[in-house]
Amino acid sequence: MTSATDDDTLSGLDWAKQRGMGALAEKMGIEWVEFSLERCVATMPVEGNTQPVGLLHGGAYVVLGESLGSMAANLHAGPGRLAVGVDINATHTRSATSGVVTGVCTPVHLGRSIAVHEIAVTDDQGRRCSTIRITNMIKDMPQR
Repeated sequence: MTSATDDDTLSGLDWAKQRGMGALAEKMGIEWVEFSLERCVATMPVEGNTQPVGLLHGGAYVVLGESLGSMAANLHAGPGRLAVGVDINATHTRSATSGVVTGVCTPVHLGRSIAVHEIAVTDDQGRRCSTIRITNMIKDMPQR
């Protein structure tokens, strides 16, 4: 692994699981599948994350995308640094109504102060449902 984690013996997936993804992502049933600087993958069930007419809620796509992109940016940032979201946008092109969606996060730009990731979310049939782009600012961790 080429990133600087607190323990360089941890794989990216182990690092992500150890860090956790936060209460909202956990409530939504998001689960890590793969995690590295080059590619992060997570799944989310449609059931329990729908709007009133039974479609996966647009905000749920964004939560999945932000969870992936923010965690990927924090892995890139390394120890003593923090990545915080400054911009996110999503384009929904299909509606999932059942099963599980999968988010695949890849870097667009990994710099010293800015990280940009694209997340493609697909349904069980591999059809793209949403494309999310997130920009994170990387800064030094605040002193306590």
